[in-house]
Amino acid sequence: MKWILGATFAVALGLGAAFVAGRSVSPTPAATPTISSEVKRSEDANDVLATSMKPELEAASTSAPAIDADHPFVIKRILPIEGPIKYGQWYWDDSDVPDGPIVITVDLDARVISVFRDGYEIGASAVLLGTQDHPTPLGVFPILEKKKDNYSSIYDNAPMPYTMRLTWDGVSIHGSKVQNGYASHGCIGAPNPFAAKLFAIAKKGDKVIITKGKTATIGDPLIIN
Repeated sequence: MKWILGATFAVALGLGAAFVAGRSVSPTPAATPTISSEVKRSEDANDVLATSMKPELEAASTSAPAIDADHPFVIKRILPIEGPIKYGQWYWDDSDVPDGPIVITVDLDARVISVFRDGYEIGASAVLLGTQDHPTPLGVFPILEKKKDNYSSIYDNAPMPYTMRLTWDGVSIHGSKVQNGYASHGCIGAPNPFAAKLFAIAKKGDKVIITKGKTATIGDPLIIN
């Protein structure tokens, strides 16, 4: 299936020296080159995600140091996905993408997780997030530990496959049934097949950047060292 990059773009939020990327729909095409690519698309999808993203692009701070376009933490590609990602839907395309560091971004407004390798987005999925009483925190979190077969010690032994722990008080990325009407207790729940792919490539120490509705595009930094 062919997907052409049109009115999709990355989202960013400065968290100290970090920027983050995600996805929503802009009323006008983003100022990025058109890209054609084969993207593997999941078939398990239902309700469209509601988003409240700001459509305008936010430029990176002018005080930030210039970064080489070949830097592994500069955005080089956004997967060409048209429209908002639906609950239960995920995309993955790592063909011809070079090896490099993994950066994972989560946008709370779009309810989307994105996976970047060497600055190339290779995966994107709708996710479950926390509630007002148990919110998913904002910030930059290293993966603290990984556990493939995991069960909650707090919430009725609920299955949490492909757990990637972000905080010691229980916030993790893990496999989940992602559908409308469900939420987490602060964790980031991704469809099990997507979580399995992410678990296979993510390492302890890889950065997960959680933000809320700011924007960036190709050429902008994911992380500034």
